This record gives sequence, C-alpha cells and structure tokens, in this order.
Amino acid sequence: MRRVIAIANGKGGVGKTTLTASLAGRLAAAGSRVLVVDTDPQGNLARDLGYESEDGTSLALAITHGMPLTVVRDVRERLDVVPGGPALWDVGAAFTARGARGQTLPGLGAALGTASPRGRGDYDIVLVDTPPGEPVLQDLVFAAADHLIIPTRSDDASLDGLVVVAERFAAARRVNPGLTLLGVALFGVRPGSTRLHGRVRAALDETLGGVAPVFDTSIRYLESAAVDMRSRGLLPDELAAAHQGDTADRIGRLRSGASTDDGQALLSRESSVIGLAADYAALADEVTAAIGRTSGKRARRSGIAV
Repeated sequence: MRRVIAIANGKGGVGKTTLTASLAGRLAAAGSRVLVVDTDPQGNLARDLGYESEDGTSLALAITHGMPLTVVRDVRERLDVVPGGPALWDVGAAFTARGARGQTLPGLGAALGTASPRGRGDYDIVLVDTPPGEPVLQDLVFAAADHLIIPTRSDDASLDGLVVVAERFAAARRVNPGLTLLGVALFGVRPGSTRLHGRVRAALDETLGGVAPVFDTSIRYLESAAVDMRSRGLLPDELAAAHQGDTADRIGRLRSGASTDDGQALLSRESSVIGLAADYAALADEVTAAIGRTSGKRARRSGIAV
C-alpha cells in the first residue's frame, strides 16, 4: 500500500530538502519503490539528487487543472521524481480564485494517481518536500498525505517554525483525519541530546496536547559535506563512496609527481561523511518502523488481521 509522507517546517534552512532526498535514497536502496515530489517553487531538490532542474509547470498544472504528471524516471534505482520550480508560485493564486467562485482545486492526491508507470506497479512510498513559506501548498500536501515528518534545528526560530507547521497539521486533520505525525527529526545536534529532545517535545505537546514523537536518531550537520553533496548531486552514502575514489586519485597524483590540488578535491572528511551516512541510515530505519507501527494500528482499528 502506497504511503504519502509530507516533510515540512514553517522555517527554511532546517534540513528539509536534504532530509527528503537522503531518506528517498536510503529507502530506495533498501528495496522500496519511491517517488519524490518537490512542491517547493525554489526546486532545490534538483541539486540534492543531481537531476536537471525544471520550472514545475507539470506539477502546477496537475494540482490546479488535473493534468497528468510528468515524472523523471530512474533518478536512482527505484527512485523517481516530480520536479518543482517557480511555476508553483501560481498555485496559491489559483486556489484563491477558485475559492472565490466556490470551487476547489483537483489537488495533489488526484495528481499522484497519474504518476505510477504502467506495468511497474504503484510506489511504496511517496515523499513530498514542501515549501516553508507557502501555506496553500502545505495545506494541499497535508490533504493528500498519510504521514508528516517535521525536521527542525535547536534554535528558537526553527522551533517557532516547528510550532507553525504543527498548528497547520492540527488544522489539516479536520480535513484529513487519517494524517498522522510520524515524527520530528532533529538536525545539527549530538545523538542522545536529551535536553533538546525534551524541548522539542514540549513545543509539540503545547500545540497538539499529546505525546510528540521525536526520532531517536539526530542528523549531524557538516557544512563541508553539505557543499560537497549539493555541488555534485550526491547523497551521503554516495559521497562516502566518492571519498574512496578521491583518495585513490590523490595517491596516483602523488606517485606521478603531479599536484594533488586540482581544484576538484572534496572539502569534507571521509570519516565524518561515513558518520553522516550512518545517521541517515538509522533515521530511515526509524521511519520504516514508524510506518509499520502506524499501519498496524490502522489495520487493528479497521478490524483487519495483521
């Protein structure tokens, strides 16, 4: 059964797009068929996954007029993408205009039905990257999603953004009562930072009035790795592999007497990148387990044997 997971925060720069790309890569590598949908008008997901950027017209027309989606196939094995781009700025205006006439947009849910390629079956997981400053697009995504993941950093502005999106989540459940908060993913903190976990839980509890699931795994922030990944369109585990090739190339240059500085050297350290890749692998395992628990609860409520 396909699961649609929205990844959202009310503030930019919290690792949202990088999380989307890295989770997609890990889940696809583990055997799931994954579709990534970039609903951000900035279209930055193209840099993280290394495909050619587009203007988002296909997605915008699918949401506003029910046109079939154009999907970029096989960005990675078992991983397809629906690109975003500046055409998505028009979705908010279309939503307002339709609302003034008492009409609604076809929305994202209907669009996703056109994405699966014939003869290859449906996707197991759809990850949707959302823009932080476009509430209409966020609401349209939440209306079509099964789950929500909220990435955040530890600073006050990021936690404020977390509260904003948590409030939108609570409102979205009135339209889509099946939407569940899968978890909060922490960026730029040490694993096991219990004080920060407690702070995030308190922020969510205040808004939702319940237990706030915070993933045990936190993602370390490495500026040098972020630059390397986006400049080369590599995911964390791919960057770790690239380090091995970079080391071999440097050894070859040393042996031949050539300069080892050709301006293309990686900025990050291999050991740090390996740790970063391990963070994402552990988080992907937690996400998969959380999906399984949620699916089991839904099945039991429906009286289905699991």
